[in-house]
Amino acid sequence: MPQHQTQTTRPKVTYAKGDVVLFRDVERYWLGQPGHTFVGRVERFWTHADTRKVLYDLTELSGNRARAGIDPAYMRLLPATDAMHDIDTAPLREPDTGAMTPAAVAWLRQHLAQDSSTLPVRH
Repeated sequence: MPQHQTQTTRPKVTYAKGDVVLFRDVERYWLGQPGHTFVGRVERFWTHADTRKVLYDLTELSGNRARAGIDPAYMRLLPATDAMHDIDTAPLREPDTGAMTPAAVAWLRQHLAQDSSTLPVRH
């Protein structure tokens, strides 16, 4: 009996200037070299003159290095909700602030210092 291969199709995603993305340098990845995946910020997008494919220019956030002509097939959007998950799920009712992540504590300190009216009302 023949085996059927399943393929995952990813919906076409377009990225905007300022989006934070995860990028994989596919050549380094397949060669087994380190440093093949990094976080970057989209600086611009453009269409290749010959292939008509949309490509992206990124700034690598860890080293502030420019990367040009990135194929979006090797990029994934890093949603803000994922980056802010620790703050959004911080145990605000815990008496011990050590139970909160450093990011949650920093967010609370910043908002308490600015204006306590922005915090949710305690019921």
